[in-house]
Amino acid sequence: MVFSSTLFIFCFLPFFFLVYQFLPHRFRNYWALIASLVFFSWGAPVFVFVVSGVILTDFFIVDKIYKSDNRQLRRRLLALSVIMKVGLLAYFKYTNFFIENVNLILSQFGLSEIGWTSIALPIGISFFTFQAITYSVDVYRNVHSPLKSVTDYLLYILLFPQLIAGPIVRYNEIADQLEDRREHETYENKVLGFFRFVIGLSKKVLIANVLGVEADHAFSLQEGELTSTIAWVGIIAYTFQIYFDFSGYSDMAIGLGRMMGFTFPENFNNPYVSKSITEFWRRWHITLGRFMKDYLYIPLGGNRVSVKKMYFNLALVFVISGFWHGAAWNFIIWGAYHGFFLIMDRLFLIKIYEKIGKYPSIVITFLLTIIGWVIFRATSMYQIDYYLKAMFEFNFEYYYLDNKFITILNFAFLFAFITTFNIGKKIEYFFFDKTKHGNFQLIIYFFIVLLLIIVSSANIVSTGFNPFIYFRF
Repeated sequence: MVFSSTLFIFCFLPFFFLVYQFLPHRFRNYWALIASLVFFSWGAPVFVFVVSGVILTDFFIVDKIYKSDNRQLRRRLLALSVIMKVGLLAYFKYTNFFIENVNLILSQFGLSEIGWTSIALPIGISFFTFQAITYSVDVYRNVHSPLKSVTDYLLYILLFPQLIAGPIVRYNEIADQLEDRREHETYENKVLGFFRFVIGLSKKVLIANVLGVEADHAFSLQEGELTSTIAWVGIIAYTFQIYFDFSGYSDMAIGLGRMMGFTFPENFNNPYVSKSITEFWRRWHITLGRFMKDYLYIPLGGNRVSVKKMYFNLALVFVISGFWHGAAWNFIIWGAYHGFFLIMDRLFLIKIYEKIGKYPSIVITFLLTIIGWVIFRATSMYQIDYYLKAMFEFNFEYYYLDNKFITILNFAFLFAFITTFNIGKKIEYFFFDKTKHGNFQLIIYFFIVLLLIIVSSANIVSTGFNPFIYFRF
């Protein structure tokens, strides 16, 4: 089930909140869990039993970790917990990749290939795995005590707003809200949560989907068919498509969570205004960056090791981050590409950016990001090669673009870069300041939401199924 579908918006969501609103507080977690199981089962009816089995087993393992005073036993149980969850991810997400590459090597030597049946990738497994890891690690580190109820743990992992594509919510950030969030279940949070949901829906339906048509067209062309004009239009369209698609999902998840009394962490902060790749990763997929830093980079030694080891760890973390996105070589290369520029930032690039100033730094970083998205979007190493060649051959020819695409692309540029200027920061503060919401703001919110929900709904009804990009990760 997809957030941007008629089934979800007009059936699932109204029915869920109608029942949720009138239930006593002590029953709301059970209802949310039932709804989450239905939501997940809609797309993966078999896998829901596998996930539930792993969660139930892990609940009792982590409980043993918390109650044990034996340091050695605690470490072994933690290792068992993490290996079980990573093993599940490895089996479903990477088995196909490894067998395909082994068969490729075997074929080069004229040997018989391994017979196998492709394994279907369950939606949301990458996000499920990382959230489950934070539970066992946070309890092991005594950051927070474990949950008392196994159904609350099931809800934490399977909570439908952020189950499929995040944000990656750490256990310690939401533990108390899982047990009691009555103080957050206010009228204002419901209204502002719905406003945030509609903003995210509009990003997906009105911007990302429109730009995605042109991006898909460009990446469907073969070498010889692709001109510089089409290549640049296609990758710029994809650059904004992936941002508004993914940040749109995060907005919708954060909004739905807020309507239920949950406070999910922000996942995006205007990443394309970054003045370096280092800053880009502080603004893009923020919860993944924080997870990789606190649960992988720092345990590897962080900045406390030698300079060479630190750079190696940084590169390793980003290669793993790339591989986390998808079981293909282009994702590994994309991760290594960003890791390389993070190291270059530390070595000398930050100093150069400081000298050339804000706006040239933003342009250079944006260009580096665009090139990275070519690697990310391509379906093969061959396509990466000929697509980049087409871009930088500068063989520009006339290419017709309809007015709708041009208009939406201009809006994408405006919304992505508006906070570069002070007036943009003031507008963002007006709409997204969490501390203060006057009647004037709420009235404006109402009319904006009314307009956007009508236009978005009309688009959803008139178009077909269009899943979020990160569903396949």
